[in-house]
Amino acid sequence: MAFIATSHSGTAGASNSTARIGLIALTLLFFVWGFLTALNDVLLPHLRAVFSLTYAESALIQTAFFLAYFISSLPSSAIIARIGYKGGLAVGLVFMAIGALMFLPAASLVSFPLFLAALFVLGSGITLLQVAANPYVTMLGAPEGAAARLTLTQAFNSFGTTIAPIIGGSLILSAVTSTGTGDQVAHAAEQASAVRGPYLAIALALFAMAIAFYFLRLPEPSEEPAKPTWTTFKQCFAKPRLSLGVLAIFIYVGTEVSIGSFLINFITAAVGVSVVAAAHMVSFYWGGAMVGRFIGSLLLRRVQPSVLLAVVSVTACALIGLSWATTGYTSVYALIAVGLCNAIMFPIIFSLGVEGLGRLSGIGSSLLVQAIVGGAVIPLVIGALADRLGLGNALAFCIASYVCIGLYGVYTRGQSLPATP
Repeated sequence: MAFIATSHSGTAGASNSTARIGLIALTLLFFVWGFLTALNDVLLPHLRAVFSLTYAESALIQTAFFLAYFISSLPSSAIIARIGYKGGLAVGLVFMAIGALMFLPAASLVSFPLFLAALFVLGSGITLLQVAANPYVTMLGAPEGAAARLTLTQAFNSFGTTIAPIIGGSLILSAVTSTGTGDQVAHAAEQASAVRGPYLAIALALFAMAIAFYFLRLPEPSEEPAKPTWTTFKQCFAKPRLSLGVLAIFIYVGTEVSIGSFLINFITAAVGVSVVAAAHMVSFYWGGAMVGRFIGSLLLRRVQPSVLLAVVSVTACALIGLSWATTGYTSVYALIAVGLCNAIMFPIIFSLGVEGLGRLSGIGSSLLVQAIVGGAVIPLVIGALADRLGLGNALAFCIASYVCIGLYGVYTRGQSLPATP
């Protein structure tokens, strides 16, 4: 799927300039949804303390958020087919803003179900952004550079996930450590209210961004995206690389979210620091993903994506094994270092999955984004295992996930696919 360009030098130059502006604007969106996604890692221990939840119950926070990917992904594809990529981005930002505003009544009523509903709406908006933005980036240039471009924009996504635990820990988690009023109900209300200010500011910023994207001039594909139908779905699933890519995304996101979700609790149990200090340490987990993506965008210009995917998967297995076999800071830092391995997994799997889909790219993208529902399922499994076996033992099961991801890299090695007409 190519963007409109003509042989007229002035028009071509304007088209290239518009494409650069589009890539910069999309990079900002990657940062925003990375920030909001990682903020869930702060919300999880916060709401666990407010509502006295078990590990499995607290994992419902991630379930509500990532379930939106499964439910809203295909409708998002239909929205994009109807109003285009730019319109889809603006609508997605509006949905995100509404979800952020819902945190205010949830905090006022101290209602865990309402918090879950807010997270679902917020996640639905991010789903629409993901369905539009990921293939959009792969189309802004030569196909052979798609993985490198997506990895670079994902690096700014990781910048958002890196600073979110620091900011969220300072603004939200500090309420968990307060002494309270002595009245348990009043204290819970005081703790829950800590989210109101941050999420009100987020909602206002998202509304402003939606208006800006509505008026921003962005390139649109010259080829109309295919509408989601039974026939186009069959065409997509007939491609093993896409089908296996959907499974790989499901496993990868679920595993990455599981580690990030329980890392604060793991750190406090392993080395005895406060939850605020642990939240700051979690920023190194996401920071590793940011650094790794900048490095990965350079490596992918020289190394075959599937080979690099297999190598970092093996490394992740080794680090989780080291974390399980040791104690104290060695165990903590080994688990945090897995973030560096996670860095290039999503962009590589995604770019490999949509390669050769042509006009089916939008539908293939929606299926890959739908697979992000792994973030709703796998943390529940890890949480249930943690309640029974202990958190460290439960996280050791993530080794199996990285083995599967590595096998996807081996399967796609050396393959090159023609575009679907």
